[in-house]
Amino acid sequence: MRASVNERYGSPDSLAVRDIPTPQPADDEIQVKVYATTVGRTDTCALRAHPFFVRPVTGLLRPKRKVLGLDFAGTVESVGLSVTRFTPGDRVFGLTPGGYGAHAELVCLPEDGPIARMPEGRRFDEVVLCEGAWYANMYLKKFGLQPGHSILIYGASGAIGTAAVQLAKFYGAAVTAVVATPYLDLAADLGADDVIDYTATDFTQSGALYDFVLDAVGKTSYFACRPLLKPTGVFAATDLGPWWQNIVLALWSSITRSGRVVFPTPRANRALVEFLRDLIEANELRAVVDRTYSLEDIADAYRYVETQRKTGIVVIDVAPGPSKSYAIQPS
Repeated sequence: MRASVNERYGSPDSLAVRDIPTPQPADDEIQVKVYATTVGRTDTCALRAHPFFVRPVTGLLRPKRKVLGLDFAGTVESVGLSVTRFTPGDRVFGLTPGGYGAHAELVCLPEDGPIARMPEGRRFDEVVLCEGAWYANMYLKKFGLQPGHSILIYGASGAIGTAAVQLAKFYGAAVTAVVATPYLDLAADLGADDVIDYTATDFTQSGALYDFVLDAVGKTSYFACRPLLKPTGVFAATDLGPWWQNIVLALWSSITRSGRVVFPTPRANRALVEFLRDLIEANELRAVVDRTYSLEDIADAYRYVETQRKTGIVVIDVAPGPSKSYAIQPS
């Protein structure tokens, strides 16, 4: 089968699309033909082994797992002897275990993992939003977001941010989205109650106070956003921050029981993907697709994601035909 392979850590130039052995499902696994996947920040960090302390897990000198890719959508090709949840031909989507394997024509996954049948009537490229929605939902659940709460989402045009706006509205919160000028209409269309253009004004000096502030792109800090927080307000970021300050502050907040900064540990499961499927079916959650690349051009997708200018998700069409997508091109 064809796959994007990285034999060494480095830039997108280290990727090569080539033939590798086809994986065979274990007794409790399904084999999925991948039609659509994505390249996101998780993939670019894994490619460069960033942050460096992940290397004892991912491989000190060279990557242990050579095919990246977390999001996938496709059809079940075959199933293991003990599999009962799925049958060949089922259209499925979800997340690969450990964040590896989806940048290939075929991937094998445990049947009880974060996988679900696709929503009816959706294309493959419309459902590869699980990674961003997973992270967004994790932070919103950690906040304990409920009706009546207010939340400011900084970087509301990325994969996590676009999902966070929609999920926060689903949970009943009042949402303020902070984006650049080209994405003001997008944020409003996703449901934000208020939209701030950070290129035109200093969003930290708005005078408004929020129950929660989520930095969905890892480009601001708790100290910058502290004026926005209510006395019991909570800050979270999807990045370690300068000098890993977000982990340090989260640990200190836990020790002092102030709860001012949180940094949750991601865990994906079957219930999460089924929850996202139900939201997609109910039109409460949709993908925002920036660009689509073929598997052969996946290195270009990595280069584009590393510009940090993408809107929503960047899709990879692994198999030709049924996963063509619309695109929202950034200005």
